[in-house]
Amino acid sequence: MNTHKNDLRSLSARELLARRRAAAARLGDVEQVLAGTLTEQARRCGRPGCRCADGEPHGPYAYFTPRPAGRGRARYVPAALAQVVRRYLQRSAEVEAVLAEISAINAELLARRELR
Repeated sequence: MNTHKNDLRSLSARELLARRRAAAARLGDVEQVLAGTLTEQARRCGRPGCRCADGEPHGPYAYFTPRPAGRGRARYVPAALAQVVRRYLQRSAEVEAVLAEISAINAELLARRELR
């Protein structure tokens, strides 16, 4: 949720606390989060005479790069797990959005000297 600080200023402290509580409840199960990116790449095996030598590479294969990205850190993701990884990445984005909202609410409460 994209909350502008001016939107929060118009709310009472009670409303801010209720909104923070509701946002925290939306976090739910945070065990299934994964921060990073999933990319698909086609590969060439290098064997002479293989179809990939004629321009038809193998794949596509999925690779996960954790965040923060480090050099050479992409990891192969088996096809059977690619959908699970996508779901975890989506859940991570949802959790980050809720945490950003909670942080904005807390910043507004701090500015009012009503942070609890």
